[in-house]
Amino acid sequence: MARPLPDVVRCEWPADAPDPPPATLAALDRAAVVLRRGGLVALPTETVYGLAADALDEFAVDGIFRAKGRPAANPLIVHVADGAMARTLAASWPAAADTLTRTLWPGPLTVVVPRGDAVPEIVTAGGPTVALRCPAHRLARLLIARSGIPLAAPSANRSERVSPTTALHVLEALGPRIDLILDGGPCAEGIESTVVDCTVTPPRILRPGPVSRQRLEDVLGAPVLDPAAAADAAATGVARSPGAQARHYAPRTRLDLRADAAAHVAVLLGQGRRVGWLTTRGGEPAVRALAASSRDLVIVPMPDDPRAFAAALYAALHALDQRNLDRIVADDPPVTEAWQAIRDRLTRAAT
Repeated sequence: MARPLPDVVRCEWPADAPDPPPATLAALDRAAVVLRRGGLVALPTETVYGLAADALDEFAVDGIFRAKGRPAANPLIVHVADGAMARTLAASWPAAADTLTRTLWPGPLTVVVPRGDAVPEIVTAGGPTVALRCPAHRLARLLIARSGIPLAAPSANRSERVSPTTALHVLEALGPRIDLILDGGPCAEGIESTVVDCTVTPPRILRPGPVSRQRLEDVLGAPVLDPAAAADAAATGVARSPGAQARHYAPRTRLDLRADAAAHVAVLLGQGRRVGWLTTRGGEPAVRALAASSRDLVIVPMPDDPRAFAAALYAALHALDQRNLDRIVADDPPVTEAWQAIRDRLTRAAT
């Protein structure tokens, strides 16, 4: 007998209200019960929706891997309510982690620290380190506090696919594989957290994200290695961060990342292909003329501000994936630090 679809529970919390409405508190308490009994709950964060389970219960964590079809060698990020909870999961607390978390938590920053004995090896892919984050999203943080447990919570999608930024994305991707979805509205940042390995000196970025290298260096007052300068393989050879696979964040439709996007789109249309095009040049006359010349082209105008682009990226990819297209084309982003995380996501999606 097939499992039913999970309930999707809307969780309202007005920005100017210090406490959530009673209905939202009831939804969080319901989710906490599911988590404490070993179930799976999709929850909003400021980055993307996460698929949460009790991080200290290896059987519950195994449920995440099975629901996502996630390789066992891909470690998970553990979400905590505050710095005090984080320290209970670490064997030691490096000075860099202390400085970064005191300044940038809660927020879209994950620190990699030595793994404490309480954390099951399944969470860290058998490695000696654990990735920890305190989310800025109030619902996520309150759920962790009310459940009383740290939550392993990778993105709530099938492995390698586009991360979800709405509750509907989660429902479409995972459906009956999970127990409950908390709908907190669209995610503000839109891409996954920055991951920093604090077990090495200087610290190194394992995955670029909303917190830039410049911001990290400003907080630390010291250099931070960027991803190009630090391969994600320590002496153990075990991955310390998620999102390190060559192919990741990918739509079902093939995605081409091109510096010559306009010419490439014209060639594809000439071949009779149905094309979706993510471009920051949507207002240019030449682009509008290309769109007017073919019914087989769907243009998605994207912001030319990197933060706004990131917030819109995954929703745009989800929408294009529903259009039965032959190809998705994306402009090659600028080679600057501000666009580094977007370039990382699009490059992996196009692999």
